[in-house]
Amino acid sequence: MKKILLFLVSLLFIACRHEIIPDVEKTEYPPIFPEYIGVTVPQNIAPLTFCPLTNVTDGEVRFVFGEMTVVARLTKDGFCPDINKWHKLLASAAGQAINVEVLTQENNQWIRYAPFNIYVTNESIDPYLAYRLIAPGYKNWDEMGLYQRDLTSFIEKPIIENRQTDGNCMNCHSFCNRDANTMLFHMRGTNAGTYLIRNQKIEKLDTKTPQTISALVYPSWNADGQHVAFSVNETFQAFHPSDPNRIEVYDTASDVVVYDTKEHIISTSPLLSSATRYETFPTFSPDGKTLYFCSAEALPREKFRMIRYSLCSIDYNPKTGVFGSTVDTLYNAEQEQRSVSFPRVSPDGKYLMFTVSKYGNFSIWHKDADLYLFDMDKRKYYSLTEANSQDVESYHSWSTDSRWFVFSSRRVDGLYTMPFIAYLRPDGTTTKPFLLPQKSAMFYQNFFFSYNIPELINGTVQVSSYEISQVAKKEKAIKLRFQ
Repeated sequence: MKKILLFLVSLLFIACRHEIIPDVEKTEYPPIFPEYIGVTVPQNIAPLTFCPLTNVTDGEVRFVFGEMTVVARLTKDGFCPDINKWHKLLASAAGQAINVEVLTQENNQWIRYAPFNIYVTNESIDPYLAYRLIAPGYKNWDEMGLYQRDLTSFIEKPIIENRQTDGNCMNCHSFCNRDANTMLFHMRGTNAGTYLIRNQKIEKLDTKTPQTISALVYPSWNADGQHVAFSVNETFQAFHPSDPNRIEVYDTASDVVVYDTKEHIISTSPLLSSATRYETFPTFSPDGKTLYFCSAEALPREKFRMIRYSLCSIDYNPKTGVFGSTVDTLYNAEQEQRSVSFPRVSPDGKYLMFTVSKYGNFSIWHKDADLYLFDMDKRKYYSLTEANSQDVESYHSWSTDSRWFVFSSRRVDGLYTMPFIAYLRPDGTTTKPFLLPQKSAMFYQNFFFSYNIPELINGTVQVSSYEISQVAKKEKAIKLRFQ
């Protein structure tokens, strides 16, 4: 009897289901945003929601792998597959491809576009992404914050928002080995200081010393969790009335130092703090024994378009705090007539990714800025053409397994910085990047903040924003010493 009932229910379901029969078959791919055609995704990513760019009255998307089909009908938020069904589909399709078929109703006709694939890897990505949200001009900071987003879903939570700290500027968040339990960031203006969070304890630091030209700026953690490399910079900001690169930020002085978090001591080397050169953007190798940085000839302010940064390295002993006696140049800016910023080494030590632009180091607003990869074994570098676009590619962050990276790009509209994710193949080439998916496919059209410094992390920051705000407002900063 039960089998008969189940059979009748199945027949009723099939009879009630409306099967769309297309009137028109097109050979071109569907016009959609975000454009996810042919992208490669990790098997734990949130659903790829998208919307049609044509004037449609109805629509349906079918995500198919084998005998599994997930259907998403068109809503005010676009095509949004059910999150539970989506994750089951990804798990089944890991290492293979999902076929996607888009049908839309336009001018009372149903149109079926050419199907496309979404490729699913066996590798997962770190489950969280941390970033700053800020107005795209970077001039006003009356509303900004640091946030953490669950990449397997659409849940976003604040780490700290500046409405809790009297509307000050906050920047340069950084994590040790992508560990959400060990991080730091700066507050500027009101409640100024560097805030170091480790094992749910918060330290407020006063990082300006008489011997350094500024408070600590751009950070990079050593793998030992004790030492952090920083730049110290005298920075100026200018606005171009007609230049395609709307904003210019440049140094008139900069050095690189290392901070010992246990001893509260800052140290440096003459090779990292020369008066005749600008040293900036430090980053440690995974073993902590090499410090990479960018270095340029110090030129007067009016020659800022002639300032080009080379990619350099120096040995470092984290046990003794002793720097090497020579500097190695990996990318010579004068020979290449291009400039380097944001070097980052993959956790497996095989590659170093960096940004290249025509001049300067504020590549966030340089439309010609592209991502490059340096092969550590072959000591050769090349452009990541599959990941680059005609607009800005700038800041980037590696996944723990060195297979994924997230980077900021202005390719969508030339104004707002948005986070894109790409897969690095074993041969050092990349797949087509995909835009960070949102719960509503209409999100980016209605969102007026830029994603700044996207950092992949392994979990969520456990201290509350209230705890951070109380330390900021009530505690006296620890003074650092220069050695």
